[in-house]
Amino acid sequence: MKNRISRIALLGLTATAALTLSACGSSAGGDAKSGDTDGGITTVSEGKLTVCSDIPYEPFEMLDEASGEPIGFDIDIVQAVADDMGLELAVVDSSFEAITSGLFGTDCDIAASSITITDERKQNVDFSDPYYNDALVLIAAKDAGITSIDDAKGKTVGVQAATTGAVYAADNGLDPIEFEDSGQQILALTAGNTVASLGNQSVLKFAIKGNDDFVVVEDIPTDENLGIIVPKGKNAEILAEVNKTIKRLTDSGELAELEAKWFEGK
Repeated sequence: MKNRISRIALLGLTATAALTLSACGSSAGGDAKSGDTDGGITTVSEGKLTVCSDIPYEPFEMLDEASGEPIGFDIDIVQAVADDMGLELAVVDSSFEAITSGLFGTDCDIAASSITITDERKQNVDFSDPYYNDALVLIAAKDAGITSIDDAKGKTVGVQAATTGAVYAADNGLDPIEFEDSGQQILALTAGNTVASLGNQSVLKFAIKGNDDFVVVEDIPTDENLGIIVPKGKNAEILAEVNKTIKRLTDSGELAELEAKWFEGK
């Protein structure tokens, strides 16, 4: 039987606040003391695999409207990891900057939040094997007159801070407006505060699916592999368990089924 996800801690953390996260272990649904699994692996909270994730980042992680519990592609994967380890899954909401800085280790065992594997991030965190390949996309309001990246120069283009989309926008002559999370980024576009957005295909195409007011301007084949992370030099045994689950899901075809479930029509 699958373990239930414990109550989510909606903290809205910044990278600075991540230094003092001692409260969020107990807020994530129970005993904050560390403990060993049946296999002798120590986790930050006894009997649980605690995962930091930047919510919302649809369809990777979001809150179910009915239950209020986290759901999504990443959540399904870390649930499988927890199940394989015989642990309950606990999810803690954190900012993406806090996650990629590697400062989440006090209160989370791992982090999963559509994290692109890059050499720069490897300075702060250790990555699992890749579990998904993504790319970037520029989307825009249909009436904005934007048909290419060059057309977006000098216009209001939203990106999520600390992401590969933000880096790409700056490197290609755009003056992007940065938002802390993708929910704010997408809301700014739909409210007309920006006329375009640049970010992961899987997220932005999902956001405008079925909405004729917005168009895909340009797919940007950046070949981004996503991985689950642990703080640099820590939690190697847990990371090994993550890799075992990724391999199991891949070999069994379950990973492909999850991709079809969450990214159909990407």
